[in-house]
Amino acid sequence: MEAGGRLSALTTTNEQKKSPIHRAPYSKPPFTIGDIRKAIPPHCFKRSLLRSFSYLVHDLILVGLFYYIATTYFHLLPSPYNYLAWPIYWILQGCVFLGVWVIAHECGHHAFSDYQWVDDTVGFIFHSALMVPYFSWKHSHRRHHSNIGSIEHDEVFVPKPKSEIEWYYKYLNNPPGRVITLAITLVLGWPLYLAINASGRQYDRFACHYDPYSPIYNARERLQIYISDVGVIVTTHQLYRVALAKGLGWLICIYGLPWLILNGIIVFITYLHHTHPSLPHYDSSEWDWLRGALATVDRDYGVLNKVFHNITNTHVAHHLFSKMPHYHAVEATEAMKPILGEYYRFDGTPLHKAMWREAKECLYVEPDEGSKGVFWYKNKI
Repeated sequence: MEAGGRLSALTTTNEQKKSPIHRAPYSKPPFTIGDIRKAIPPHCFKRSLLRSFSYLVHDLILVGLFYYIATTYFHLLPSPYNYLAWPIYWILQGCVFLGVWVIAHECGHHAFSDYQWVDDTVGFIFHSALMVPYFSWKHSHRRHHSNIGSIEHDEVFVPKPKSEIEWYYKYLNNPPGRVITLAITLVLGWPLYLAINASGRQYDRFACHYDPYSPIYNARERLQIYISDVGVIVTTHQLYRVALAKGLGWLICIYGLPWLILNGIIVFITYLHHTHPSLPHYDSSEWDWLRGALATVDRDYGVLNKVFHNITNTHVAHHLFSKMPHYHAVEATEAMKPILGEYYRFDGTPLHKAMWREAKECLYVEPDEGSKGVFWYKNKI
C-alpha cells in the first residue's frame, strides 16, 4: 500500500491539471505540519481585531443596503420588473449572509481576534441571528477539524461503506433521482444536520445540536449548548414579532428566502470541499491528522471567492491552520503549494458540473482490492 501511495505522489502537476479526479497520494507525506508552517510568512498567522471587524461591518452595510433598496424601491417597479427584482435580492442577500456566517464561523475557530471573549461574543450574536446554535456548532465543527478524513470519527459528510448505504440508493442512482436528492440536500441539508445530525457521524443514540445531552457533547460543554439554544430562541421570537407587525409574507421575502439561499450555499460549499473522486478516506488503522486534513479540495467560485471571504478557494489552508484569519489565507495557500505538491488538491471544474459529477460518482467508499484502511469513492451499486 505504501508503494502505491508513493507512485501516486509521482504524478506530475500537469497531469493533475488534465485530470482533476486523479487520485491524491495517500501515503504519509514527506513533510510535517511544521514544514508547512515555516513556508508561510509569519504575518499570515497574526489576527487583527480592527481588520476583522472591518470585514464584518462591510458585510452588514451590504445587508442593510440590499434591505433598504428592496423595501424602498421594489414596490415602485412596474410589472414584471418587480417580480424579477425579488429573486435577485434573495440571491444577493443570501450570498452576503454567507459572508457574515463565515466570519462568525471564524470566531468559533478563534481566528477573529486575539481575545476569546470577543470572538465568542461576535460569533454568538451573528450565528444566532442566522439561526445557528453558535457554541453547539463550534464544538461539533472543532471535532470535524480534529477528525477530518476519518470514516469512523469525522462529524459531517461522512462517507459510508457500501454495506451501510440505504436500500433506496439504487433507485436514486439515475438523473431524476440525483436531481431530487440534490434538491432536498440543498434546501433541507443544513437545518436537518443541526436538528437530527443528517449526513453526520453515526452515534449510538440520537444526536442533535440543540440537545445539551446529545452524544456530540461532553458535560463541560453542556451549559454552552443551553446558551446556544437561548440565542436561537431569542432570534425566533424576534422574527415572530416581525411577522406579527409586518406580515409573514414580508418576513419570508426579506429574511426567509435569503436564509434558505444561505443554507443551500453552506451545504453546496461544504459538500464540494469534502466530496471528490480523488480524495482518500481512512479508517483507524491508517488515519492520522495531517493526511486527513489534506483530504479536502479547493474550488474556484470566481467573484464569490471574495464575497465568501475565500473559504471556497483556501479550504485546504483552513484545515491545516484553522486559527488563521481569512484575509491571509490566499497568501498562505500560495506559499504552501510548493511544499504540498501533489498533496494539494484544487479542482477548477465548473461548479454545476462538479456537483453533478460528485453526486454521480461519490455514492459510497470502499478500499481497493488487496488493500485495507484507505477508502475511495465508488458508484457501482
